[in-house]
Amino acid sequence: MIIRSVLCPSAPLLARELTGRDEPVPGLRAACALAVARLLDAGPDVVAVVGGAAASASWAPGDRLDLASYAPALRGRVPAGTAGLPLAVGLGALLLDTAGYDGPRVLRAVGEGAPADECLRLGASLAGLGARAGLLVMGDGTARRTPKAPGHFDERAEPFDVSVEKALRSGDMAALAALDAGLARDLMATGRAAWQVLAGALGAAARPGEILYSDAPFGVSYLVAVLDT
Repeated sequence: MIIRSVLCPSAPLLARELTGRDEPVPGLRAACALAVARLLDAGPDVVAVVGGAAASASWAPGDRLDLASYAPALRGRVPAGTAGLPLAVGLGALLLDTAGYDGPRVLRAVGEGAPADECLRLGASLAGLGARAGLLVMGDGTARRTPKAPGHFDERAEPFDVSVEKALRSGDMAALAALDAGLARDLMATGRAAWQVLAGALGAAARPGEILYSDAPFGVSYLVAVLDT
């Protein structure tokens, strides 16, 4: 069963190598670090990392993000990564490495266009990984919160993000499972499928969650949350 779950955004700025010393979004990295520390404090026997990607796939536990593919200047200065490893999954692995976790892990990508029932089934399968499994879910909210956002402004974006945060605060996995995939696609909410994997993994066992970070810098919604079962 899943004993503790953590949500973090899949923003490249979480990788310090890609941004330099300056922190583009104050407090976000610290919130993610705290969330992952809380996840590991629960003492999981295995941690599953789930993140959105172009297609659903499994990756080897030792696969790591190819940082140089996002910043060519890093080539030769950072360890070579795994070609093709999705950003969201790779960032999750990076967060675990930074926290010092060297235990068993499972890396799974879920297609950002995957229907809800597929996401829920994947979540249910992850819940069966062991008696004490942890889940690290990587994904962003909408990217249309302001006129300067990547997708420009859409008045539906903030209500969508608020509904997700409300569901996490209350532990309402049914609300996450019911998220409209078409609306999420319109609003560029790349975390939708991964959040529905979370819903499938926790189901009715979810307790109210704790939000460690919620904001929309650059017009993109980032959430950091911790949920127990």
